[in-house]
Amino acid sequence: MDSNMKPVTRREFSKTLAVAGTTAALSPWRVLGANDRVRLGFIGLGNRGDQDLDAFLKQPDAEVVAICDLYQPYLDFAAKKIGTGPRQFKDYRRLLEMKDLDAVVIATPDHWHALPTLAACAAGKDIYVEKPLSLCVAEGRRMVEAVRRHQRVCQVGIHRRSSPLCQEAAEIVRSGALGHITVARAFHIQNEWPTGIGHPPDGNPPPELDWDAWLGPAPRKPYNKNRTFYRFRWFYDYSGGQMTNFGVHYLDFIQMALGHDAPLAVTAMGGQFAIDDNREIPDTLEALWQYPGGTLVTFSQYNANAAPASLPGAEVEFRGTKGTLYLKGNSFEVVPESVPELEFPAQSPLDRGAGRRYSEDRRKLIAPRKVTGDADTVHHARNFLDCVKSRAKCTCDPETGHRSTSATLIANIALKTKAHLEWDARAERFPNHPAANKLLDYPYRAPYRH
Repeated sequence: MDSNMKPVTRREFSKTLAVAGTTAALSPWRVLGANDRVRLGFIGLGNRGDQDLDAFLKQPDAEVVAICDLYQPYLDFAAKKIGTGPRQFKDYRRLLEMKDLDAVVIATPDHWHALPTLAACAAGKDIYVEKPLSLCVAEGRRMVEAVRRHQRVCQVGIHRRSSPLCQEAAEIVRSGALGHITVARAFHIQNEWPTGIGHPPDGNPPPELDWDAWLGPAPRKPYNKNRTFYRFRWFYDYSGGQMTNFGVHYLDFIQMALGHDAPLAVTAMGGQFAIDDNREIPDTLEALWQYPGGTLVTFSQYNANAAPASLPGAEVEFRGTKGTLYLKGNSFEVVPESVPELEFPAQSPLDRGAGRRYSEDRRKLIAPRKVTGDADTVHHARNFLDCVKSRAKCTCDPETGHRSTSATLIANIALKTKAHLEWDARAERFPNHPAANKLLDYPYRAPYRH
């Protein structure tokens, strides 16, 4: 939102969406051929937005024609990198009014993902929206429904879904080559001890930042530099913390590999145990999900000690009855399980038959292997552009992105309620904990509305 504009009222916002939706309905979609350039607008150009910009600038058929951010230095930096004089905005609604725009890339802080997505749908634009999809489960469901209702192409920025490396690793797990997966573990390990992000005092925002617009639908709070830019992830008003920041990548990959899109139950424990700063999220966390078929999934966040918890450098591991797969940033490794020969006295022909089957199972153990590649965002950007042209479903379509995001969001609810929560994925409710259901949504600050 431009600092020179008055705050949008509920009636004005609804009118804007209605007009945009009517315009989109009356205007024919631009039919793109394989060689046509996709005209992009970027909403949010901070840390992740800048990374997304790099990924799209590598695509020969992507043309960045507009950029939007509340912070002028980000606009200046992006414009210089693009080099073709894109139009600049501080109000994303003005960017969405552009008729010569095919799609938008939304890389705002998490609490600002939903409103631009809904407005882009109504304006007839296709959407690449960063992960996590939403700040709460109900918000994510509304985003999924809007994309379907307006028939938009949408990619959620869980970019490892489009990585050939991750796809190959997931297929090994899904094929059964590792045997039955009893446990999948994921880790975010980084030593921030002792002072973390510190204790900066509240104060006045810099003159080039519209603090009220940055807060948007989040509760009104005094400006604190730790609540802005990358460090907003340490505060629940704007983010789900490292659970939804790194955890959504890992849970999405685990769900893809297991062939499931939701857990049966979740619990979590943790807190600020060692680091002295003004964060709200834990510095130490253990979350545990149960998935269909008998698989436990854990996410471990250790921010006061950086010693590896798994094969050094591994972020995710799958422990199967026949082997283990370790996923690192740009590689994975498969380690066969050493299954001992078990000798039982044969009491009957049936027992001898069981012994033969056991030996045959041992011979089917997977071979060790190491595979290198990359999990760069460029693959995800490429998939999105191809789908904008073909109108096909993206690798991480909104329903997929919503399900993976929801798995992490409900873990945060389990942490806050100190409960073991059963999860009904179809109804998107906790059948055993009515109080926890109240945390599946949150009220927007006026004048913003869902």
